[in-house]
Amino acid sequence: MAIRDKAVDAEFREVGPEKLGADMLREEKLEPILDGILDRYGYDFRDYARPSLDRRIKAFMKSEEIPSLGGFKERILAAQECMQRFLLTMSVSVTSMFRDPEFYVGFRRDIIPVLRTYPFIRIWHAGCSTGQEVYSMAILLAEEGLYDRCRIYATDMDESALRKARDGIFSLQAMRKYTANYIQAEGKKSFSDYYTAKYNSAIVNSSLRKNIVFGHHNLVSDGSFNEFQVIFCRNVLIFFNSRLQERVLELIHQSLGMFGYLGLGAKESVSLGGYEGCFQELDAKHRLYRKIA
Repeated sequence: MAIRDKAVDAEFREVGPEKLGADMLREEKLEPILDGILDRYGYDFRDYARPSLDRRIKAFMKSEEIPSLGGFKERILAAQECMQRFLLTMSVSVTSMFRDPEFYVGFRRDIIPVLRTYPFIRIWHAGCSTGQEVYSMAILLAEEGLYDRCRIYATDMDESALRKARDGIFSLQAMRKYTANYIQAEGKKSFSDYYTAKYNSAIVNSSLRKNIVFGHHNLVSDGSFNEFQVIFCRNVLIFFNSRLQERVLELIHQSLGMFGYLGLGAKESVSLGGYEGCFQELDAKHRLYRKIA
């Protein structure tokens, strides 16, 4: 049954979502909506960083032509397909192949030599979005002769993003832009060797997909599911508040084997959750760490 919040409707009826001020989505108005999403679908956004949450809700309301928070609550709780579209808004981040090329340079330099000594390597890409960075690491591992003894688990909370990641199909225009990143990341071959161009699309080679397992996992509510030698959780923590950052870093710490490696985004660090003593900083600039406790 559709749910209508008349009090919220009255407050926002005259204000389009694109005009909602930064302070308009007040906690007492959002809280019952977020509680409803959790009860109805099991997704918990209550500890997302408020500025990011506000921006994404407003962007979604604008794209769906929803004029009020009451209308947002009504539609999101009544229509599962609307919730799926909202999940895409909440999960999509700016991503590209070989994003932050120097990160991959640092990974080759500092971590690959140690991984060569491992008989088998389990890697977790947490919050993999549409898969570009997963395939980037697959390429790097292939070039270093390690891919055949790796299993990469790539997870996200959004099934739409996971479907795109599994398909491994990206626009040819985007792949041309990614070529510059690949070169800066000190790639060893021609980037075009790793995909097949078809019309206006590029299909990632099947050899790069064979050891990747894409699956649903929600960092907010799901637990550890394996022990890994490497975990990437890049540009995810910045969307969470301090309590949720600590929760996710605890999950990562539990999932990472002793002396395993962690890669975070450029604006993230293990200090966000108070885990400095558990990790050795290998590369401060590019956020590469090793678990030591």
